[in-house]
Amino acid sequence: MAAQHRRVRARGTAVGVVAAFVSAALAAGPAAGAVRADDSAPAVPSPPRPTAAPTAPAAPSVPTPSVPTPSVTVPSIKPPSVTVPSVPVPGRGVPAFGAFLASDGRGVARMEQLSRWLGDAELRVGHTYLPGNHWSDIEGDIGFLESWAQWRNARKDRMLVLNVPMQERNEAGVSDDEVRRLLRRGASGEFDHHFRALAERLVELKVPDTVLVLGWEMNGVTYTHRCGPDPESWKKYWNRIVTTMRAVPGQKFRFDFTPSRGRDAVPWTECYPGDDTVDIIGMDSYDQPAGRSFDEQVSEPYGLQAHVDFARAHGKPISYPEWGLFRNGDNPEYMRRMLAWMDKHRPLYNTVTDYCPHGVWQCGANPESSRVYRSVLSGRTHDADPQTTPEPTPEATPDATPVPATPAEPTPPQNCSPLDLGPVVEHWLGGRLCLRIDWWSRTR
Repeated sequence: MAAQHRRVRARGTAVGVVAAFVSAALAAGPAAGAVRADDSAPAVPSPPRPTAAPTAPAAPSVPTPSVPTPSVTVPSIKPPSVTVPSVPVPGRGVPAFGAFLASDGRGVARMEQLSRWLGDAELRVGHTYLPGNHWSDIEGDIGFLESWAQWRNARKDRMLVLNVPMQERNEAGVSDDEVRRLLRRGASGEFDHHFRALAERLVELKVPDTVLVLGWEMNGVTYTHRCGPDPESWKKYWNRIVTTMRAVPGQKFRFDFTPSRGRDAVPWTECYPGDDTVDIIGMDSYDQPAGRSFDEQVSEPYGLQAHVDFARAHGKPISYPEWGLFRNGDNPEYMRRMLAWMDKHRPLYNTVTDYCPHGVWQCGANPESSRVYRSVLSGRTHDADPQTTPEPTPEATPDATPVPATPAEPTPPQNCSPLDLGPVVEHWLGGRLCLRIDWWSRTR
């Protein structure tokens, strides 16, 4: 999930409404139009969301010219003579945690605000996503990486987690047949140079130890980097990418293999590329589908327990790059149980997805879950071990704590009338739009 943000298949319709409105405003004169409520230009859309149950209508079919596979033989890459970074399994102390708050610079600024809301808790993990529209995005030619690199390097114990698409047009509804062709081209080495460029960019920014969540949720149907159409080619492609990036001097990358919880379109174990090229085994786990209890999320095939067992069998630490509320609304029981699960199983890191409908700080629709999250994590540092208590039973109720205040909305610019476009459109645009009341008197 996350970045362009999935799950909302109706986004195309909503964006069309916005486009029509803005076009009408522009037609009134060269100085007319809508602006962000904070008087700044819209930022890069935030990352894709967790895959919803496949009930939404399919994306419109857009004819795409076939791209012939080059007849040039790409030489195989020999494994570089570098040492694979060791990944320590967390011991005592509070496991590193953070949140996804936005992909761009807004996410960086909100890290400090979230920490204050949590009683100055130490947020050691920053999480962002590369867009997957064009290969230049995947090469890291995106300005906000510099801001995240500065945040990471401000403290030695911080961790930067970066989701990396394996294909351009990553949310364009590409057909299985074309995905299969792309995977085979990737497995042959045709796209290696894009990932070499990304590795060099991250080393240049002095974040060579970035955790790379490569090709996340590959067991689903959302992304062009999905595994299902050809698992064998997908695994070979993953191995080429990792080998290519590890060959760049100065790198210390860790690669996180992260499916979504459950079977989805294909069992995620069929996509596992091997212990030599995987450092962390993650899982994106949201409170879905509707009506499924936390115990069922634990015990379902390819669920939470299967994830822990699989990682233990392969000698790898676990992670939860994406987790949060979803199909069951404001669910404090899920929040309580998921936090207890992570305290028990001690992932290398976790980052809650914090926007509606998943979030607990930026989403006012989940006050009870927000209260639980805040009460458990408020004031946590990494100097002491959290209390080891039995996993709460469904009847357990935490001590009452004040309902957290929703983060203040930016003040609209003067003479600007905010437009209520709904949370889905506003999230996609990166903020609320407003129409200048005095547009007819303004000059460029």
